[in-house]
Amino acid sequence: MKPAPFDYRAVGSPQEAVSALAERPGEARVLAGGQSLVLEMNYRRERPKLLVDINGISELERIEEEGGVLWVGALVRHRDFEEPVSADPLGRLLSRVSRYIGHPPIRTRGTMAGSLAYAHPVAEWPAVAVALDAGIELLGPDGPRAVSAGDFFLRPFATACRPGEMITGVRLPLLGENSGVGFAEQRRTQASFALVAAVATLTVEDGTITAARIGLAGVAGRPIRAREAEEYLLGSPLSAEAFAEAGRRAVRETDPLPEPHAGVAYRRHAVGVLAGRALEQAAADLEGRA
Repeated sequence: MKPAPFDYRAVGSPQEAVSALAERPGEARVLAGGQSLVLEMNYRRERPKLLVDINGISELERIEEEGGVLWVGALVRHRDFEEPVSADPLGRLLSRVSRYIGHPPIRTRGTMAGSLAYAHPVAEWPAVAVALDAGIELLGPDGPRAVSAGDFFLRPFATACRPGEMITGVRLPLLGENSGVGFAEQRRTQASFALVAAVATLTVEDGTITAARIGLAGVAGRPIRAREAEEYLLGSPLSAEAFAEAGRRAVRETDPLPEPHAGVAYRRHAVGVLAGRALEQAAADLEGRA
């Protein structure tokens, strides 16, 4: 298949992009990496009347660290995270996750913001964003606004982005030097989407867990936080027993959908295993630096 006919507009600023989107309300789409959008257009599941190409907006290619936050522009590619972009543990987490995304050509073109906008329920970046309570920055006809990642993802392929809005950046909180990070996923092939994925961070003071974050993908219609498992870990020491129990509690918070390569029972089992594995990685990350 090939795309249905469409018009094309290259823009040089976020404001110009929003103006172009407003010309075709509900019928225009933003083109950044295009790794998901163009495929959907080729299958004609997406039939935009106008593509607004934002690749000429250089200000959206930046990564900046300031005030305890890492700001990632909408044109930052997956490959840009393969080497840590920050000395904070967050840099190691983003580096670890990025290597699981697609394959090199996809990582060269695709963007974090594009992955968030597409909202695939098993995509890695949405799970990271939800785990870290990231802020999604949007620009539209009514001006800029920010939405927390927990409120941004509504259901498969649906977000809180309003007609005429585009993502301009993502704000990820730094974790601090007493934090460790982990990520684990199960997939059928090297370049497949994940079946289930888990991201975890642990912050430890005097051998006791003072903060825990667990984000899960492939366990519901959108990425979720395993809050019961997080609360269980608070005040606990780093131990395999605690991580295994947290994994079991994470299973209770999921509502996975069956699909041909992974039924509900399999996904539930995988959640417990992968959440525990991500927590073990986070603990090893801490101990390795100590």
